[in-house]
Amino acid sequence: PKLVERAGTSRRGAITAIYTVLVEGEDLDEPIADETKGILDGHIVLRRDIAQRGRFPAIDPLRSVSRCMSAVVDPAHEEAARVVRRLLAVHEDNRDLVQLGAHVKGADPEVDRAIAAFRPIEAFLQQGRDDGPSRFEDTIAALSSLARTHGAIG
Repeated sequence: PKLVERAGTSRRGAITAIYTVLVEGEDLDEPIADETKGILDGHIVLRRDIAQRGRFPAIDPLRSVSRCMSAVVDPAHEEAARVVRRLLAVHEDNRDLVQLGAHVKGADPEVDRAIAAFRPIEAFLQQGRDDGPSRFEDTIAALSSLARTHGAIG
């Protein structure tokens, strides 16, 4: 905690820090990871199974959190992010049904939208090795387009 508490601003300057915590077996509820998540302004969770699927960076948007997002983005950006996260959450909640072929198209429009959105969202989250940097405005436009195309859920 002392190291974490040193980051921040004071009258004499500022310290910006990026901390990494490696957890055994990706157990984010183990004490060190849990304590760290509680102290910091946010965390980015990388997952091995996402990397094994070939998506890089292997960031899990559902388990990653920013406590300061609403203070640094406009409301339209925040809403688009919320819609896309919701689509991912609905897809994740129904992944087993879809993989087993137990989901019947039309039975739940929310699940249908999440299934239709999954591949485009994965493509949006993918960054190729040779891809150059993306302009922030272009990224927000693409995120907003995903949210509009696949509709607000909930």
